[in-house]
Amino acid sequence: MTLHTALTFDAYPHRTETDIRHSDTDRIGHVNNVAFAAFLEFGRASLLHGISSSLPIPGHAFVIVRLEIDYRAEMRWPGRVQIGVGIVGIGRSSFTMKQAMFNNGNLVAEAKSVLVMMNEATRRSAPLPAEIVAALQALSLSV
Repeated sequence: MTLHTALTFDAYPHRTETDIRHSDTDRIGHVNNVAFAAFLEFGRASLLHGISSSLPIPGHAFVIVRLEIDYRAEMRWPGRVQIGVGIVGIGRSSFTMKQAMFNNGNLVAEAKSVLVMMNEATRRSAPLPAEIVAALQALSLSV
């Protein structure tokens, strides 16, 4: 799957934003790669919190099993980062998200994340319930 699709922030069904902190920068003054991953996590968590708070699944959790990031431009402090998230694939126990980060209206990174529903007792994958599939389908992103 090619990540670069030149979608705008508004094209993503789930959108959030947060501040860039000075501690997100490295010694040359730009936001470091670990902070990019943390911003993407913030976007995923924001989406998943909405789903899991309205459709709790006792004894189960979502875990990330894959993360690909394509860095497109640097970011600097101070500022804000906008994170767009959409679902691009749903399997039996997993789903794939496409994410993009924007700063000052510019695309700075794109990512693909694969998450799996895990049974917390067995630590193994578990099928996605129909209600979760429906919630994920409502957040589909056409790429």
